[in-house]
Amino acid sequence: MLTEVLALEAHHLYSDSDIELQTFSIGEVAKMIGSKVRTIRYYDEIGLVKPSTHTEGRHRLYTMEDIRRLELTTTLRYLDFGIEDISQLLSGTLSVDKALDWQIESLSIQVSALTNMISILQQAKQQQGDSSINYIYDLVQAKASNTDKRNQFIVEKVESSDLFDGVPPEWQDPMLHYFNKYIVNQEKTTAKQIAAWNELQEILNDPQYFEDVKNTNYTFFIKELQPRYDAATWIKKLDHFYLRLTQAVETKKPADSPEVQAIIKESFSLYGNVEQTIYNEDFLKSYMKHARQTRTPLIERLNRLCSIMSPQINLFSEGNLVFFQNLQRKMNL
Repeated sequence: MLTEVLALEAHHLYSDSDIELQTFSIGEVAKMIGSKVRTIRYYDEIGLVKPSTHTEGRHRLYTMEDIRRLELTTTLRYLDFGIEDISQLLSGTLSVDKALDWQIESLSIQVSALTNMISILQQAKQQQGDSSINYIYDLVQAKASNTDKRNQFIVEKVESSDLFDGVPPEWQDPMLHYFNKYIVNQEKTTAKQIAAWNELQEILNDPQYFEDVKNTNYTFFIKELQPRYDAATWIKKLDHFYLRLTQAVETKKPADSPEVQAIIKESFSLYGNVEQTIYNEDFLKSYMKHARQTRTPLIERLNRLCSIMSPQINLFSEGNLVFFQNLQRKMNL
């Protein structure tokens, strides 16, 4: 890379420690890594890669370590990694192995979607004249899955698996509230979302998935957490909690910030045994152990597909990560 060449040339003039202490303007950095100034400026503005220092005139100055982070970011963006995934990688909150698995999965879905589109176009090409346009429409509609079909599929899977065995009837719909709202009831779907839904169905057709979900024990939510409100009211309050939490995520509030602390504390007011939750270490340990049971490979894979299908679900996932980081922090105090 150009950076390595420049560093090698500079080695004749400076020691290694001198090179590490050198700073470069944003224009110099852009030339060194083959990027654009506005891209590097954007990474600073969103908090992804910030310069280590500034001139007296507030112009950005980057160290060699900053430049390495920018080169890594540029490479990951080339591989279509999302900004949030890169941010978590750079901060160490997302392991490299998991990030690679997620990206391979995401790109595989894109490949599936593109293959599907190519197939449709090739079939349409065999038609004559204007009829090919109508034929494209018919093929797309045939491959798409509308909300009625998706709802019917989920209802049949839930019933055949006895998923909610032991869960009171009034609490069964809330268990699937966000899945139904953002995945099943999507009005319009892109080719990528259709491909993700098709793979998601494969997971739901796997008996092991429902065994994994049953082992997470939905009754823990009812018996141990003891919701303070009726199901309908509880969902409305949970919606409000997630709205505030995802806003905190979008504005890059850390798990130990006063804003997030207040949101987490308020979330426990949804439960009847609040005094035994947020202030009780044994309960927190039990809750975290229960939460870890929801991280089997199939469950995580389905959750990732849901994040690919819906930006809102992706935000919820990031919010949940902040939530669990906060609980972990309380346990370590």
